[in-house]
Amino acid sequence: MEEGKSDANLDVDPELQEIYADMEIMKERFAKLLLGEDMSGGGKGVSSALALSNAITNLAASVFGEISQLEPMSPDSKARWRKEIDWLLSVTDHIVEFVPSKQNTNGIMMEIMITRQRSDVRGNIPALKKLDGMLLECLDNFKDQNEFTYVPKDNAGSKSSKKREDDKWWLPTPKVPPNGLSDLTRRWLNFQKDSANQVLKAAMAMNAHILTEMEIPETYIESLPKNGRASLGDTIYKNITVDHFDPDNFLAAMDLTSEHKILDLKNRIEASVVIWRRKMTNKDGKSGWGSGVSIEKREQFEDRAETILLILKHRYPGISQSALDVSKIENNRDVGHAVLESYSRVLESLAHKVMSRIEDVLHADNLVKNPSGDLKRNSLKDSASRASGKFPNAKEELEKINYANAPTSMTLSDFMGWTLEQENESKEDLSNGNEIAKLGKQTSATNSKKLSYIERLETLGGRSPSSRQ
Repeated sequence: MEEGKSDANLDVDPELQEIYADMEIMKERFAKLLLGEDMSGGGKGVSSALALSNAITNLAASVFGEISQLEPMSPDSKARWRKEIDWLLSVTDHIVEFVPSKQNTNGIMMEIMITRQRSDVRGNIPALKKLDGMLLECLDNFKDQNEFTYVPKDNAGSKSSKKREDDKWWLPTPKVPPNGLSDLTRRWLNFQKDSANQVLKAAMAMNAHILTEMEIPETYIESLPKNGRASLGDTIYKNITVDHFDPDNFLAAMDLTSEHKILDLKNRIEASVVIWRRKMTNKDGKSGWGSGVSIEKREQFEDRAETILLILKHRYPGISQSALDVSKIENNRDVGHAVLESYSRVLESLAHKVMSRIEDVLHADNLVKNPSGDLKRNSLKDSASRASGKFPNAKEELEKINYANAPTSMTLSDFMGWTLEQENESKEDLSNGNEIAKLGKQTSATNSKKLSYIERLETLGGRSPSSRQ
């Protein structure tokens, strides 16, 4: 009888049911972390750092998936992501470091050591959460648009579906009006693309920095050949050691037509960098790593190789992880690094997917407006064509996001009002002859941004990844 009353109380209290369900899920998640994913309990599981990294990666894959089209996340998926990622990030609240402090004891000032959250975690987790929120808002902004739809993947009647013959043909194809997208919608899509690109560059820079802080595993070093030439191969070695080196000419001579070939080149170059760096540290010649190449030449070759790696990372952000990165992640024992690396990596991947879906729609619009144009589209070429300038810096990208004049998130209706407001302000400035004053304001704002950014980081309780020692 009492059991029946208890069941009845649960039936009339959905909030309590939800709490119990969350508790069961939380028990399951943290049981896997404590067991190191070895459900037999035999102690053969992975490290805590790798288990946590895998948990964040698997959660993102389960919630977001491929992102096949531009639409808001379902309320259940969004709630699940926010709830479970907070569970996993809660581990970082207990990653601490000792810092000096002063304490007044009976009128005597004494210097003591206290604990606080580790500086890299304290500074970077809030920044990553902000990037996370920006991406979710970007997807939410597509709830009001009705100018383009999607054709199912098995619909062969769509002309634009031909572009998927060699580029993720399984995704649904965007369908735009017969006359193409309106100018306002196209501008709004480009605005959303720029917002996602900001997140991509910031997450990419942060992830690259965290990976550089991870130690190179001995297992990776043992697998390397004894010299850079053997790692690169004769052709690549010759192109990278010429007297007059140009990275663009080097990449133009390489076969980068597929992800596999790009990844193979990246693996070879990263291996050669590690080899050359180790040789430069073993200057006594007692090691078997020694050779007849001078230290100055090795430094020059290493610098060239690292330049190529930065360009490849910048041009092809959606590429798979290199052998060195995978080895670092699998052998890493620092839980803080594991969380920052995996969280920034899934955000980088998500931002890249959002940008790709936006480019799909813009490409479909181009096909309608230019029927005689090329019907095929290659995601690798698109990534290379949109990459320009130097590799992003985490501090600079976060500064741009925090102090951009334009809002970082806008629905189509918001964008319509914002563009009209901007146009009216420009007309008023021109009519009143205030263009010089306007430029002066922009210059002073730019000069004050750097100081404001430092202050903003201090209020968040840490430093940017690029400034961390």
